[in-house]
Amino acid sequence: MLGLFGSAILGGGVAVGGYKLLEPERALSPQAIAADPNVRYTSELRSSTYTVPEGLNFTAAAASVTPAVVHVMTEYAPKASQNDAARMDPFLRQFFGDELEQYQGRGRQQGPQQGSGSGVIIAANGYIVTNNHVVEKADKIEVVMDDKRKYKATLVGTDPNTDLALLKVEADNLPFIRYGNSDQVKVGEWVLAVGNPFNLNSTVTAGIISAKGRNINILRREDGMGVESFLQTDAVVNPGNSGGALVNLNGDLIGINSAIASQTGSFVGYSFAVPSSIVSKVIDDLLKYKVVQRALLGVQIREVDAQLASEKKLKTLNGVYVMGADKSKSAAQAGIEEGDIITEINGVKVNTSSQLQEQVARFRPGDKIKVTYLRDEKERTTTATLRNSTGTTDIIREEVASVVKYEGASLAPVSKQEQSKLDIEGGAKITGIRNSNFRETGIADGFIITRIDKNKVTKPQDVQRYLEAAKETEGALVEGVYPDGRKAYYPIGQAQ
Repeated sequence: MLGLFGSAILGGGVAVGGYKLLEPERALSPQAIAADPNVRYTSELRSSTYTVPEGLNFTAAAASVTPAVVHVMTEYAPKASQNDAARMDPFLRQFFGDELEQYQGRGRQQGPQQGSGSGVIIAANGYIVTNNHVVEKADKIEVVMDDKRKYKATLVGTDPNTDLALLKVEADNLPFIRYGNSDQVKVGEWVLAVGNPFNLNSTVTAGIISAKGRNINILRREDGMGVESFLQTDAVVNPGNSGGALVNLNGDLIGINSAIASQTGSFVGYSFAVPSSIVSKVIDDLLKYKVVQRALLGVQIREVDAQLASEKKLKTLNGVYVMGADKSKSAAQAGIEEGDIITEINGVKVNTSSQLQEQVARFRPGDKIKVTYLRDEKERTTTATLRNSTGTTDIIREEVASVVKYEGASLAPVSKQEQSKLDIEGGAKITGIRNSNFRETGIADGFIITRIDKNKVTKPQDVQRYLEAAKETEGALVEGVYPDGRKAYYPIGQAQ
């Protein structure tokens, strides 16, 4: 028994001793112990360093682009209010005069309104691209750099047809962004949107190109000359981003952010940018000519869909269908006829109206393009010489508005400040009514003519041209506004 007991003690001692020899040493540093055993206040943190695959890192593009995107601050004159005095009956005005009008309108004058957007520096000597709607009718434009420097900006030119504008600041050696090729951008490619949403300076968001050649009918114009072929992205863009940069991961400018698809006014999933292929051409025109040289093919088109294919018994759903071709325009002179289906411009396939507009908008009057089309299911190619809106290949020069004498009255251009105040575009202010042929029409001095019949008046020369043409018809209806905001209509000629 004693032998067995001794063997048990000896075995237990060997086991305990061996465990002690093999047990790791415990740290002598104090340990923070939480009241709740499930909570740790200290632990070993795993290194989170991660190498991003080449081509997926946004930091380089963001760092190179952000200094060249500016905050565009605008100021506008107060608008003319449509108060009771402004709508006062002319009969009462004869008795009470302007004193009652001033009394009723006292205290209703608002201060200057302010707006903001973004812009992109494209040249080291201070040229900046932005949206037309950011600076339209602005009385004062100021840009704020990423490093907080401020500059007063002057407006070089605008193009409402593409919603682009060019500004200039007096500075040198500024950071700038180079144009990228938007034609090479692919759906699914990563892009960055840089701008100043909600006055949050130098904000960078990321997304992908979700579509190309998108038309959202936001540039509806009376002359039908709006060009929409947007790059669609899901990069977050909000109010204030307008005029900002859309760049690829190389930091190249591939678009100017212009619009969002939203029912709330804020981003809900998609934004739209003018592609650099259009931006570069428009800005080059504004630099050289102060006005965009718009080339036209001269066709009325409709996109080919299942319904049209059934109506016209077409065997293809590709291309755009020619609904009509003016005999004096480029397409007809190149041999294109009604019923043809245009499929390519200079080898680039066109399946929508916006794609066709984008390709033609890259050229100037006088340029030649190759048009591929289908007729009787046979493919043909022709060369068309593009023309301007007047039907010639001449370069359009900026027409400076000046005072015009017509029928004994004076017609003067309207200042930018007055246009902003009255919310009009252009117009012609008429004076000297008493000694003119307009004295029987009811028009008073200071009246600003904005439209004659269906024709928009942007300068005094328009009034003379439209009224001369109206002499051969039944007269004309003149529409306009007085400096106090009152709108009025006057029949002239036989229409009286």
